[in-house]
Amino acid sequence: MSARIVHTDQAPAAIGPYSQGIVAGNFLFTAGQIALDPATGQIVQGDVTAQTERVLTNLTAVLESAGASWADVVKTTVYLQDMADFPRVNEVYGRMIGDARPARSTVQVSGLPRGVLVEIDAVAVVT
Repeated sequence: MSARIVHTDQAPAAIGPYSQGIVAGNFLFTAGQIALDPATGQIVQGDVTAQTERVLTNLTAVLESAGASWADVVKTTVYLQDMADFPRVNEVYGRMIGDARPARSTVQVSGLPRGVLVEIDAVAVVT
């Protein structure tokens, strides 16, 4: 089985030795996405709601570049700086992924890259 690197200019470029996503077999594994605007390379201004919208927009772009959509996502992991933000993140998450209902884990962490409030990664089935 060979792995295929996924890249799109519609999501932030990798800022280290990793890929935005990797397709291995019939699965896409995304890197964790944070609230970086791919056009500017800067963290979006605003609260956890604005950051979550950017994160999910970035993930959508990675999914689409691999030929997948939220309907193909089987698992996500949400990393939060503060679990008190969960209700607002959950509202944006539900609105942006539509009818998809992947399995999900949500964990509070002591820190995230560049001081962001939320990071999300995904696993999807691709054909």
